[in-house]
Amino acid sequence: MSAQPVEQNAFNAQNHQIVLKSALALIAGAVSVLAFAPFEWRIFAILSPALLFWSWLRVTPRQAWRNGFLFGLAQFGLGVSWVFNSIYEFGQAPAILAAILTIAFILAIALYPSLCGYLVTRYFPNSQVVKLVVVFPAMWTLVEWLRSWLFTGFPWLLFGQAHVDTVVANVIPVLGVLGASWINVTIAGLLVVVFISSNKLRMVSIGIFVAIWLVIGSLGRIQWVQPRDESLTISMVQGNIPQDEKWQADRRIETLESYAALTQQVWSSDLVIWPESAIPAYYSEVKDWFLEPLSVKARQEKTDLLIGLFMLDPDGKRTYNSLIALTDQVNFYNKRHLVPFGEYLPFRGLLKIIERWLIIPMSDLSAGNNRPLLTLAGHPAGVSICYEDAYGNETADALPEAEFLINVSNDAWFGDSLAPHQHLEIARLRSLETGRFLLRSTNTGISAVIDAQGRIVARSPQFKTDVLTAVIQPYTGQTPFGWWKNRAIVTLLLTILLIIALLNFKRRP
Repeated sequence: MSAQPVEQNAFNAQNHQIVLKSALALIAGAVSVLAFAPFEWRIFAILSPALLFWSWLRVTPRQAWRNGFLFGLAQFGLGVSWVFNSIYEFGQAPAILAAILTIAFILAIALYPSLCGYLVTRYFPNSQVVKLVVVFPAMWTLVEWLRSWLFTGFPWLLFGQAHVDTVVANVIPVLGVLGASWINVTIAGLLVVVFISSNKLRMVSIGIFVAIWLVIGSLGRIQWVQPRDESLTISMVQGNIPQDEKWQADRRIETLESYAALTQQVWSSDLVIWPESAIPAYYSEVKDWFLEPLSVKARQEKTDLLIGLFMLDPDGKRTYNSLIALTDQVNFYNKRHLVPFGEYLPFRGLLKIIERWLIIPMSDLSAGNNRPLLTLAGHPAGVSICYEDAYGNETADALPEAEFLINVSNDAWFGDSLAPHQHLEIARLRSLETGRFLLRSTNTGISAVIDAQGRIVARSPQFKTDVLTAVIQPYTGQTPFGWWKNRAIVTLLLTILLIIALLNFKRRP
């Protein structure tokens, strides 16, 4: 028997293995979306990275890069496909341009998983077990952190997000959502070890898993923050103004009258919140004839109002997406973290041609620089507008003073897609990280009251006019995450990888 058929069979087997791993990486990315809202099949947060990690074993750096890219294409291609809906349906861009922008965005963020696979395979020649349990989890979490801030960041579909209602949530007040991601992918790595290793290593892996679970469970018994003795009654007005009608000049009066009428029902509340851009106009345009009488009525009823609108600098050069607090005195918060292509055009000189095709109202905004803190109903509150609540570090900027959090949003941009459900899930992370109630007021839903443990205690229906009223508890004190934000988890993981790298260097002949 010649050696050639044997070699050919070995070559074919190797190719089949490569194809199988690439297919599994693609499948892993697709099923990962099921771990997040609205599906909430949390087990896929473990199974998905486990399949991906297995596809990265015994492959070249180039193959690892490819498998990671396939994972990212499937995860983001399915999980954030709503980007197309926003650009095409509400940005009124031609379908081909909306498709090109959406595909370009997905291709860009799919590079992050591929970066993780390439770096570990290329620079960490460790045993499979060390890679699975130590190196892959650390690198994956650091790459998620990179994705959360690089080029303004896109901290969406982080694996820690899928643990808002599992025992892993106990880690979030300490190490934030990235800490939960790290625990998640470490467990995924242990799962792979159980399936590919000897009996001894399986038992060790199970033992490590049990130890992790016991530590996480014990964190749930720690009271990081303290409730105040008093409570507040709050109401959130969900006007349900269709996005394609919101900016029509002939609908403005009708919109304002609708919000005012709904507010008449809840003057007994301590605080009434209107969503982002509830007033589709500049402050100067409605100040005298609408806001001033409303403010007088609010003071008479001893109710504070928080309203989303737009601010124009006196010089007329800068426009802000803002919140106005109508209390004993008028205060403003200007949105700090703007959405690329939605609120401003990055690289305007290079992408000027895109601007001709996108019809997005108020899409040339400036970023504010004030601290996200307003006094409402006699209590300091941390405030954010729309997309800002995806950034845990920025939300924590209001601590330790803030006794509760508020996020106003206009998720009508996303239509009937996965995005409003995912956005609500992300908001729950901010409650867990800070130990505060979060009030989420939206135009078309989902408005919600989230308690200090990240649980939804009240919510409004989508695409219906609604007034959501609830009693909340202000909190004082500080969670560990509130003190160190992402610095702790990033420092820890960089230290782990540095130690592994130094040990590898010492072992080199």
